[in-house]
Amino acid sequence: MTDERPKYLQIVDDLRRKIASGELPPGARLPSRPEIMRDYGVSNTVALRVGEILKAEGLAEARAGAGTFVRGRPTRQKMTRAFTLRLEMPGSSGPDEMERRGHRIWSYDSRTTVAPSDIRERLALPEATGVEDVVRTAYVYSRDDEPVMLSTSWEPLALTRGTPIVMPEDGPHVGVADRMLSIGVVIDGCTELVEARTGEVEECAGLKIPPRSVVFAIERTCYAQGRPVQTADIVLSAERYVLEYGEPVRSR
Repeated sequence: MTDERPKYLQIVDDLRRKIASGELPPGARLPSRPEIMRDYGVSNTVALRVGEILKAEGLAEARAGAGTFVRGRPTRQKMTRAFTLRLEMPGSSGPDEMERRGHRIWSYDSRTTVAPSDIRERLALPEATGVEDVVRTAYVYSRDDEPVMLSTSWEPLALTRGTPIVMPEDGPHVGVADRMLSIGVVIDGCTELVEARTGEVEECAGLKIPPRSVVFAIERTCYAQGRPVQTADIVLSAERYVLEYGEPVRSR
């Protein structure tokens, strides 16, 4: 039966098969554009599109002046996420704990803003009036000077305005649990919703992973007596990490 799909898809499938079978192992040089044009009898435009698709899928990487090569799969590392309130979780502002795990805050940016509709719902905020009502902090965590995790958190200004902890990284306390405790708010619960999805353009660029890579997207919300006091969106590469969840067992 004749394959009626566009020629570039047929070539991509052929190269995918060779990569999957090991005929083209990690680090192997892929056919150049002239070689694809010659071997498959296609135009330069078709050959260019083949390379773009393989790179977009994370199967290939370009090396300046050398060509395009099969991309090796990184060894997946364990990311432990434990709901221990005094031991901060990745994605919140707990730099001491992140350092213990080999991560550092590469950068962060805190600012007051009006919460978007989805965040208003998560924080149980009233209808927006145009007045800034949350502190939004965007974090980049790194390991060995490479980004490994992005986190954006929101906290209600009604809770922290006028206190030393209004800006998460500028006060005397670190970590959401310790910060909130310093103003008499005891965090007694957290929830996390985890989704594996295709990374957005900005997320993949921020994590320095190929476009359209699969990421873990974690929506975390912390509560004090049932009241949401912080919510965060956390993103990390599903290719580089596996998630491990645990909680201390308390004797009765």
